[in-house]
Amino acid sequence: MNYTAVLEKPIAPEMLLREALGSALRAFRADKGITLRELAEASRVSPGYLSELERGRKEVSSELLASVCHALGTSVADVLIEAASTMAMSRAEARLFREINN
Repeated sequence: MNYTAVLEKPIAPEMLLREALGSALRAFRADKGITLRELAEASRVSPGYLSELERGRKEVSSELLASVCHALGTSVADVLIEAASTMAMSRAEARLFREINN
């Protein structure tokens, strides 16, 4: 016999690390004022793959992340801190939303 759980209120999924990293990479690139194509060339990553990373659709290896960060003139640590901050804010917003709607 199969049972299906029915939830009264939908549960918001937690932001994924790949999404937060993509957002951070895009923000750092925008702050530098360089195009996706310029960053791709400097980091030796294809523009299509870099676009997928920025949109949070692909996981990034530590080597590739280091290459992109180097091309952006920043550290992996700074990008990770930015991503962690984005994830923490997303979680705090979700908690606040739940509190307001309960």
